[in-house]
Amino acid sequence: MKVVVLSIVAAIATLFLGYTLSWTITPIVIGLTYAIAALGVSVMARAGQISFGHAMYSCISAYTVAFLARAMPGADALALILAGVVASLLAAIVIGLFVVRYRGIFFGMLNLALSMVLFALLGKLYTLTGGSDGMRIVRPTMAGVLMERESFERALLVLTLVLSLVLAWWVQRYFRSGSGQALSAIKTNETRIEYLGFSAYFIMWKGYLLSAVVVGFSGAILALMQGLVTPEIGSWLRSGEFVFITILGGAGHAAGAFLGAVGFETVKLVSAAYFPGLWQFLLGLTLILVIFMFPTGFVGQIMQRVAMQKKCDEARVRANASSQARVSANTQAPVRN
Repeated sequence: MKVVVLSIVAAIATLFLGYTLSWTITPIVIGLTYAIAALGVSVMARAGQISFGHAMYSCISAYTVAFLARAMPGADALALILAGVVASLLAAIVIGLFVVRYRGIFFGMLNLALSMVLFALLGKLYTLTGGSDGMRIVRPTMAGVLMERESFERALLVLTLVLSLVLAWWVQRYFRSGSGQALSAIKTNETRIEYLGFSAYFIMWKGYLLSAVVVGFSGAILALMQGLVTPEIGSWLRSGEFVFITILGGAGHAAGAFLGAVGFETVKLVSAAYFPGLWQFLLGLTLILVIFMFPTGFVGQIMQRVAMQKKCDEARVRANASSQARVSANTQAPVRN
């Protein structure tokens, strides 16, 4: 319950910041798309599998939005987002059928190889995709209302915040469900899962689909925010940034993706502003420090501290109860002359 309250308070504060300082809307929305994508990557991280190519689902969703916006000029932004997510889901259904058979580095590199194939195709098919120049998206209506740019960006900020809360709740609910617990068990002992009568392949496939759908939301929102879709959305560097955020925040809780995104964007913006030639070095140094100091990420460290505090409180309660029991026993004992 505390996490829910804190999440809502953080969303309200972010909304207030965006409406007060309009120039912050763009970095906030882009940062949230990174957090949503990292949230999807963290689903597979629960099973001990890191994908270095999940940006391809963000790219598939973004290009779906661009193609539909060009083919159907009157399409609404909500419909475009839904279409992009469905396209990511359909691609994941096919790709996941053989990708989830692999584990470890093979899983990560196979996703990377597929994303690089998509990246190359988008760059080569210039007449269809615009090549490296990309495809521009004419600003669509939002819930049937045609808005000016500022109003559209504010509406998109509200929509992104709502989607962030809903997706975080959905993923966290999945983590606590039987399927989510089974997905985590694959990381520790996949053979035992099979002996218990569960299909590790099917569990991985369902988790992979959820991961792709969540990442698909980030691509669709990013396309609408930028008004431009390029192959860079699906590059291996973008996938690496998603993994960076996942490791930074930790995969122990859905909130880790958003904490990691805050840390990533803060370091990136500050270092790019004051150390433009060293911002990549500072990002790498930050990740190294986090791995050494907080191996489970920001959220893992917070969860450990909360667990320790809970144990201390329980021990204090037991000690007080024992002390009160001794005092009560001494009070009720008969007095001998």
